[in-house]
Amino acid sequence: MSGPRSRTGRTWAILQHVAHEGPGAILRVLAERGEVADVVRLDLGERLPPVDSLGGLIVLGGPMGVHDDDQYPWLAAERVLMRSAVGARLPVLGVCLGAQQLAAALGADVTTGPAEEVGAGWVELTADGRRDPVLGPEYNGLSGTSVPCVHWHQDTFSLPEDAVHLAATRSFPNQAFRYGSHAYGFQFHLEIDLVLAEAWRPLLPDGVELTEAEALRVEGVGRRILGRFVDVASADVEIPA
Repeated sequence: MSGPRSRTGRTWAILQHVAHEGPGAILRVLAERGEVADVVRLDLGERLPPVDSLGGLIVLGGPMGVHDDDQYPWLAAERVLMRSAVGARLPVLGVCLGAQQLAAALGADVTTGPAEEVGAGWVELTADGRRDPVLGPEYNGLSGTSVPCVHWHQDTFSLPEDAVHLAATRSFPNQAFRYGSHAYGFQFHLEIDLVLAEAWRPLLPDGVELTEAEALRVEGVGRRILGRFVDVASADVEIPA
C-alpha cells in the first residue's frame, strides 16, 4: 500500500469483491475526515494488507456468499483479517456481504433467508439502535425509528455473542449490529451515491427500481451515518451497554 498517510498515520483499507459494488460515498466521507484509503480489489487478485498497517477496515458487498470459500478462497482470509482487526480495536465496518463476513468471523451463523430483499427501503432501529452513537442520531420524534437504505441480499446472519442488535426489518430481523465500540455490521447499503446507483440500475432484478430521488435520500443519510462511524469507531472510548 502506498500514497499519502492519513491523520492517524495509517491507511484505511476498503475491500471490494466485484466491479459494480464499489465504495460509493465512503471514500468521500473518509477524505472529509482527513483519512486516506486504498481500495483493495480482491476480485482482481490483489492481496489483503497486513492488519498492523491499517488505520481502519471496511468490507463491501458482493453476490458471493460466506460459504463459497472453494470458489473464492480469499473469503476465509478476509474473515481472518476482520477478526484480527476487531481484536486490534481498529475501526471495522462490514456492508452486506461484509456484515455477513464480520458476523461469521465473530462466530455467528450465516444462512439463507426466505426470499430476496432488494431495492430502496428502510430499516427499523431497535431500542439499542436508537441509543447507538452511530445510528441513533437519525432517530427523532418526527420521522420515527426508520432509516432509509438500499437492500440487496438474501443471506442473513445470527448475532455474534455479546453483539448489540441495532436494526431490523420484518423479513430479516438482524440488519445491523455493533461489536464492542469499534466494529459495525450493516446488512443494508448506506454507501449509495448517484454514480453507484447508476451502475446498479441495469443489474437490479426485473421490477425493482432505484430512482434518483431514492438514491439521493439514502446518500444524505448514509454520509451522516458513515461519518459518525469513522468518528466513533476511531475514538478509543467504550460505548455504554
